[in-house]
Amino acid sequence: MSGPASSAAGSKFTAFMNHPAGPKTVFFWGPMMKWCLVAAGLKDLQRPPEKLSVSQNLALAATGFIWVRWSLVITPVNYSLACVNFFVGATGLGQLGRIAHHRYQAQAAGKPVPA
Repeated sequence: MSGPASSAAGSKFTAFMNHPAGPKTVFFWGPMMKWCLVAAGLKDLQRPPEKLSVSQNLALAATGFIWVRWSLVITPVNYSLACVNFFVGATGLGQLGRIAHHRYQAQAAGKPVPA
């Protein structure tokens, strides 16, 4: 490519690289690494609910949703951070739902329920 097309592509790439939330900043790499928490939460869907931690998933849900709000208030507004934190919070809530459902079913069946 040459001429105006390559200039436009080059300027868009340069704009992306030099953006305040671009790949030269923590605003880019923080959310990228945080997707590992979402992947771990999705992997935990295979674990039995009695092996899941209420406190850990409560912390993930709370911090996920708190950081969503924060990422929309900071400058520059970081939508990728908001997105990943929403999924961290949703994963934590989903796991808490699984734990609650398991405990409800165990209690209804007369089985001992962990504290």
